[in-house]
Amino acid sequence: MPPSPLSSETPVPHGIAPAARFNLAAHCLAHAARAPGKTALILVGADGAERWTYGALDEKVRRLAAGFAGLGLEPGARILIRAGNDAGFVIAFLAAIAAGYVAQPTSSQLTLEEVRALADDSGAAAVVLGQDHLGERAGLAHLRIIDPDEMAALAAAPPLAGFAPTRADDPAYLVYTSGTTSRPKGVLHAQRAILGRRPMYADWLGLTEADVLLHAGAVNWTYTLGVGLTDPWAQGATAVLYNGPRDPAVWPRLIEAHGATIFAAVPTVFRQVLKACDIARFDLSRLRHGVAAGEALAPRLIEDWHAATGTWIYESLGMSEVSTFISCRPGAPIRPGSPGRPQRGRRVSVLPVEGGTDPLPAGETGLLAVHRSDPGLMLGYWRRPEEEEAVMRGDWFVGGDLAAFDADGWLWFHGRNDDVMNALGYRVSPLEVEKALADCPGVLEAAVAETKVRADVSVITAFVVPRPGAALIEAAVLAHCGQHLAAYKCPRRVVLVDQIERTANGKVSRKAMARRFAAAAD
Repeated sequence: MPPSPLSSETPVPHGIAPAARFNLAAHCLAHAARAPGKTALILVGADGAERWTYGALDEKVRRLAAGFAGLGLEPGARILIRAGNDAGFVIAFLAAIAAGYVAQPTSSQLTLEEVRALADDSGAAAVVLGQDHLGERAGLAHLRIIDPDEMAALAAAPPLAGFAPTRADDPAYLVYTSGTTSRPKGVLHAQRAILGRRPMYADWLGLTEADVLLHAGAVNWTYTLGVGLTDPWAQGATAVLYNGPRDPAVWPRLIEAHGATIFAAVPTVFRQVLKACDIARFDLSRLRHGVAAGEALAPRLIEDWHAATGTWIYESLGMSEVSTFISCRPGAPIRPGSPGRPQRGRRVSVLPVEGGTDPLPAGETGLLAVHRSDPGLMLGYWRRPEEEEAVMRGDWFVGGDLAAFDADGWLWFHGRNDDVMNALGYRVSPLEVEKALADCPGVLEAAVAETKVRADVSVITAFVVPRPGAALIEAAVLAHCGQHLAAYKCPRRVVLVDQIERTANGKVSRKAMARRFAAAAD
């Protein structure tokens, strides 16, 4: 097939054959052999900073990996990680992969009900249960529970002499993401996934081993696990995370205190920092730039941040199935309103919505697609072959993002082709939220949609039809959702309506409801 003018002729170079020996954890900790005394991680909390050198982190991971290997789990077993925003989570993630198992990180925001559903779907064999989640022991009793005491005992084992002899295409970790169904689906990534991230080091992060990267997210989010931890370690840089009380003013303090050269966050955090404090009071002289992902970056926010700090924010666009592949490049001009261009070495195209594998020319809107040769592309959806088939077109993985390239190769995002919502950087299935709403006392029918708070900020809104005679109040509906859904999935507001908008064929029209709400608000 002739390449799109917006695609590279050459697949992403990764230097290994699929059958070659390669372990993601070993790759991330390879710097331990070259500079064991260099600081790999600074985890800042309310009581001070916890520091890990590359040498100490490598030894701890290999000790815990040896302990995991002694549990008698079957090869490829899933180890679910249910822990807080701490070093234990990070070490358990790497140790599971180092021992040849599949790490399954989960958000601490999930309810026990949601975690059980994920464990059942993945067939997890064990769960690492952090201190803050010990009260869930009974609800996860069907799994091999590894609590903090056992973690400490397992980590006392003699360290593995070497990492598990996995191949590049062997599974390494399993993350769950919301799609168009009522239940999250598992995205299975290979050991080689870390190599698929290399194009972003120059073309988005601008990351070298001399950098100190501060990430504003929690370790259980894949954005943080990747950009905040494994990417700095793969480059031999220093990662800084924070697990203290949430206060937007803490970020410039941390940039100053630890000499951060790169600050990574969602756009909302950058906005909160500018609003919460006088940023000019802090010494940000070592900060080269910020990077943003997860939600659209408003041009005005870029301008305001640059005026306040003298640095730019570089945006990116990606998918859980392949990470980021479109981005703005540090040192190069930004085109406000666009998340960037394909990273060098990527094969990215826009394909017709109605089908076909011939890339559309510049200026035409279609579905954003990534070539299957990309080493960062997932192995597949866990036990969902029908969904894998739906997203593959010949040699292209096709997501649900509508986009177009301009004549200069810049991407312009035109929303989703499906109803998947974006809540502060998290993808949320409307069906999953509607399923929880359907069980709420007094609710006859419900639908949810993204609605605009401001031009650059959207929230999840629930449109609810009350049962006859029911006296529904917004607080009760929101409280019910909070009992069954992670906080980021919960609606932020409830609108009582007489009926749910539908299309001519009877399907819920979420876009129509969002438009009606916007019109009423005006």
